[in-house]
This record gives sequence, structure tokens and C-alpha cells, in this order.
Amino acid sequence: MSRDSRAARPRPARSSGGAARGVAWFRGRVLRDVVEHVPDVAAEPDRLREPGHWVLVGEFEGRVVAWRFASSRPDPVADDGRGWHGPGPGTWRSSLSREQYVDGVRAVRSAIREGEVYQANLCRVLSAPLPAGPDGAEPDARALGAVLAAGNPAPYAGGVHVPSGSGVPPVWVVTASPELFLRVSGGWVTSAPIKGTAPESGGLTVKDHAENVMITDLVRNDLQRVCEPGTVEVTTLLGVERHPGLAHLVSTVRGRLRAGASGGSLWADLLAATFPPGSVSGAPKRAALDLLARLEPEPRGVYCGAVGVVDVAADGTVDAELAVGIRTFAWRDGVLRFGTGAGITWGSDAEAEWEETELKARRLVALASGAGAASPVPD
Repeated sequence: MSRDSRAARPRPARSSGGAARGVAWFRGRVLRDVVEHVPDVAAEPDRLREPGHWVLVGEFEGRVVAWRFASSRPDPVADDGRGWHGPGPGTWRSSLSREQYVDGVRAVRSAIREGEVYQANLCRVLSAPLPAGPDGAEPDARALGAVLAAGNPAPYAGGVHVPSGSGVPPVWVVTASPELFLRVSGGWVTSAPIKGTAPESGGLTVKDHAENVMITDLVRNDLQRVCEPGTVEVTTLLGVERHPGLAHLVSTVRGRLRAGASGGSLWADLLAATFPPGSVSGAPKRAALDLLARLEPEPRGVYCGAVGVVDVAADGTVDAELAVGIRTFAWRDGVLRFGTGAGITWGSDAEAEWEETELKARRLVALASGAGAASPVPD
């Protein structure tokens, strides 16, 4: 599509409300005023050659969507969160009950025994009704972001809200992600997969360490498909990161992007090689995805997908930072959703894996429900 035809597209309707024109926020900056939308980045990667500030939202099932915003500025003053009115603590439901999840863990272990996979990340989706206001006003995404920032600060926190009626397809995502999916800067690409979770670092097990090494190797192989030979390296292996209420094992992998990769072609290559993230799918990735499609009754959507910002300079230079869509809320059609899961290996204990999904969700679901940080998670 030509630059002229892009420029001719109708612009979204203007209004006095910031979200009505679209707003996104990541890592101390805020983006405003949507001017362009790409419904499938993999199908139209050259669209991301357009200089500007892009927000990418990828669904675990494969589609990555982009919105280009007109402005970006520092955002030192956060919303105080008083505009957030979440669902009742008792209204959440789970796509898998405890019994169903435990059966799913056993099914994954059976697949491992048969040699189908080595590891698979089995997930469930929590959902609660959260209708729009009587005037059609959508829930205040930035207010939820402020609630999470205060109660569960995260290195890749952010969100995007393009409401219905803005002139482009809508999106509503708020993330408190601790995990870097892809950082592109200076011709290098970096990924930092998380595998291994416990309430405290002393609770991380041999199984957690083995799982992290397995997924780090998968990510290394993914990046080798888009990087110069011999440049992919693991710069940190089995690092420990502490977050509110839990600890993670995190490894870091980076490589120099192949010469000539820039602009839209970069995203065609990167997404084909790495998406969805290996840490939330399994190994081998394709076999794990097929297995999970049989075991999980509801699509994950943006949960376990990706969310973040891509900046394209006038000379085509790309700087990007995308988080794995974990610890992430999505709202649509009057329902708020949040996913949680655990990596299953041959060494997994089914009940312990269920408890890991509870641990990962408990604090954030409680914060979104206005119930502090210790409410039970639905089963």
C-alpha cells in the first residue's frame, strides 16, 4: 500500500476524553491519538516502515495487530487509580476447574512419556463480568494500570486503550508483565524468558532450573533464525528476579540481527521465528501448541501473546520493546479476562502446578477486584 493511500484514510473522531482518541502507556511514556491501524502485522509487515510510534498487541493464537499513535511524551504523573471500578471478587470464573487442570497436567505428562513434547505451558483463563457504564463508557484502563502499578509494580507494565467509536478497531489491554519478549535496539535483539516460579527464591526447585534451561535453549534456537551466525549468546543463565509475592528464574539471550534487516521486513522475520513466545508455549514449540489446543477449552487471546511499543525513526531505525502478555488483563464485550498457567514437565506434580497458577493470579485478580492482594482465585 502506498504512502498516499495510507494518508487518505479517515482519521478517528476527536473528543475531549484522552482514551476516546486512543491512549497507550509504557515505561514512563504516554502515546496519544491513533492515526493508523494494521490488522495483521505478519500479512502487511511493510506497513511498519512508517515512521512514528506503534503499539503492537499479539494474540497467543497468532495474530499481531498494530496501532500508530501521533504523539509520545514522558508521563511522570500516573493516574491515582480512583477511576477504577472492577468486578466483584466472587464473580470470577475459570475456564478449567482444579480437577480439569490436574487432568490436563496428567495429559501433558503422558505426551512427554510418549515423546510428543518435552514441556508444555498449560493455562487457564479467568473471566468476570464488567459491563460498560450506562452511557456506554468503557472501563478506565489507565486507572487499572495505576492500581496495578501501586500494588504490583512490574518492569514491563503498561497498557493500551482504543475505545469503540474512535474510528479504528478497538483494543483494551493492561499489563503488569515481568517478562521481556523482544527488545530491538542498535541492530541487536534480546529476549529474557522466565521459567521457574516460587513464593520465595529458596523455593525454586531442580525442576524449575531444568525447565528454564530447556526454554532458554528454545529461545536461542528461535533467535538464530533471524541473527548473524555465531552472534547469539546466553548472557545470563538462571538469574533470580524477585517480584511482589513471588520469585522467578530468568535467563537472557541476545544476537545481532542479520545485515539489512530493518523496518517492516524485520517484523516479518522476527514474528515468524519467535511468536508466540517459547516460554509460554513449550518445546518443541509446534508440537506443544498442538497439544495445548486440545487441552485448553478457551483461546488465550492477548494472554501469553505480546504487548509493547515499536518506535520507527525518520531514517528507518527501529527501537522496540515487547513484553510477554502475562499478568495481563483484557476487556471486551463486557467481560474482563486474565490468564494464568504453569510449565509442565515430566517432573511436575499436578497439584503443585495448580497451586502455581493460583500464586501467579491471586495478587493481581484481587487488586483488579478492589479486594487487596490476598483474595482466593476461582477454580
